[in-house]
Amino acid sequence: MEDLAPATDLPSAAELVPIEDLALIGDHQTAALVGRDGSIGWLCLPRFDSPACFAALLGDEENGHWRIAPKDAGACTRRAYRPDSLVLDSEWDTEDGSVRVTDFMPQRDRAPDVVRIVEGLKGRVTVRSTLRLRFDYGSVVPWMRQKDGHRVAVAGPDSVWLRSEPSVHTWGHAFGTHSEFTVEEGEKVAFVLTWHPSHEPRPSLVDPYESLEHSLEDWRAWTSQCHYDGPHRDAVLRSLITLKALTYAPTGGIVAAPTTSLPEEPGGVRNWDYRFCWLRDSTLTLGALLAAGFSEEAEAWRDWLLRAVAGNPADLQIVYGLAGERRLPEYEVPWLSGYADSAPVRIGNEAVEQLQLDVYGEVVDSLALADRSGLATPPHAWHLQLSLLEFLHKKWREPDQGLWEVRGPRRHFVYSKVMVWVAADRTVRALEENPKLRGDLDRWRTLRDEVHREVCERGYDPERNTFTQSYGSTELDASLLLIPRVGFLPPDDPRVIGTIDAVHAELGHGGLLRRYTADQTEIDGLPGQEGVFVVCSFWLADALHMTGRTKEARELFDRLLALRNDVGLLAEEYDPTSRRQLGNFPQAFSHIGLVHTALALYGADAGD
Repeated sequence: MEDLAPATDLPSAAELVPIEDLALIGDHQTAALVGRDGSIGWLCLPRFDSPACFAALLGDEENGHWRIAPKDAGACTRRAYRPDSLVLDSEWDTEDGSVRVTDFMPQRDRAPDVVRIVEGLKGRVTVRSTLRLRFDYGSVVPWMRQKDGHRVAVAGPDSVWLRSEPSVHTWGHAFGTHSEFTVEEGEKVAFVLTWHPSHEPRPSLVDPYESLEHSLEDWRAWTSQCHYDGPHRDAVLRSLITLKALTYAPTGGIVAAPTTSLPEEPGGVRNWDYRFCWLRDSTLTLGALLAAGFSEEAEAWRDWLLRAVAGNPADLQIVYGLAGERRLPEYEVPWLSGYADSAPVRIGNEAVEQLQLDVYGEVVDSLALADRSGLATPPHAWHLQLSLLEFLHKKWREPDQGLWEVRGPRRHFVYSKVMVWVAADRTVRALEENPKLRGDLDRWRTLRDEVHREVCERGYDPERNTFTQSYGSTELDASLLLIPRVGFLPPDDPRVIGTIDAVHAELGHGGLLRRYTADQTEIDGLPGQEGVFVVCSFWLADALHMTGRTKEARELFDRLLALRNDVGLLAEEYDPTSRRQLGNFPQAFSHIGLVHTALALYGADAGD
């Protein structure tokens, strides 16, 4: 191994990285995104929702990134996760030889670490590391100094330490930290980047090689719990690993995605911060985790849910912070140009202020599912459920903003009313099955029947034989596909079959499914378009299977699997025309859909 002199022609990381070129690493409290070019262009420290110290993904290299790759190289030749883990290997074949970079974040003791191990595989390869730390979403250039063999960056509340083992020649240039060295076959250089609050002393150093072994052991011990052993097991397990990686370990909350403002339309304004926990995901998440055998994670998610929604039911939010925080003020970051010039870049989420009646049903359904699955039920859970029903009894006839958080006028969304029915139905069932529970059974039966009757009268179009997006509307909505899944009507009901066919025909795009009609500016209050919504196509597969069209469902499932990138990850949306992933990435809802559909199609009870 040989140190080389500084160079002035440093490679640029400013080129746009396709969303599908990103891979995820994380430590169950935050996550980083690594491109095929070896650059980490997104990382928030110390939590998922903390300000980013690498924000090149939403701007350019001057907003922060860390690239390690062979000199003058572009994208890696190949890459893959180590089996059953979140440890990423990227390999480059060059004229001088081959090299591997292994990226991971060890489960933290106190401080978050990013470990990058460079290993020579063949020949003699020159490797460069270019680190540009920019705190507060790429806006703050830290003060950099040397101490005890480290490079130390400090600005405000943030401090980051960088070291290499063995030490390689490192220098500062153009507000960046650069290293250049060679590796031959069998030689290794490990870089460790560690964050801590700037007012605290440096945390204990981690051994990069021991951390690698421990990370692999931890992941493989966790994945060994997976019950599913059917077709496409690798895809299911990768989705489960992704959900685990999006879990904030201290509380059990699961973020919708580790990113903000990756656009639903390149150059558009549909850019949202998804680094929070949505109640809408609760039942589907819980069901996927329990069915796959991860009861500990399911119980942690259920407990997070109970803590988050505790209090006055009138104050129930649709989204909370990682620890159940309620205030998520939305503001714009003008110094970031946005991915593909998609401005504005938003921090926080204004949807926290919306009324969405469906979340009450989703919370109650989650509590019912947890109880049926044998999770220990806290004594206050039933009281909470009755409080939610009392609120719905007073408010269910009001319009709301619906599942998709529209920023247009409130409407009587059919899915919202269906989920009110779910809340009443699950409560009625619990009282019928357990006479010891306290509650007015007749009252909740009456509520259930009233909601059902109104939805069938006002939310159904008999001429087209389909339910509609909202009362009196001619528009359709993919959420209507969930009507048979939640038990509102049986799968063989002609109204269900007609709805599935209508949604499939009118919302289909490139063999996949939009969440609602393409031009709904009046409804969602936003200009522009979006791609197909990935989880909606999984819902279509589920609905087709439930109505006996399993062959079609499996064909659609295969098409959806083909949307994943080379390391098995899915974004929120997909553009069938450009064949590009869109929206925040990776998206928990998409991976929850994949797991649920695979279990429905190929699980032990799926049938032929």
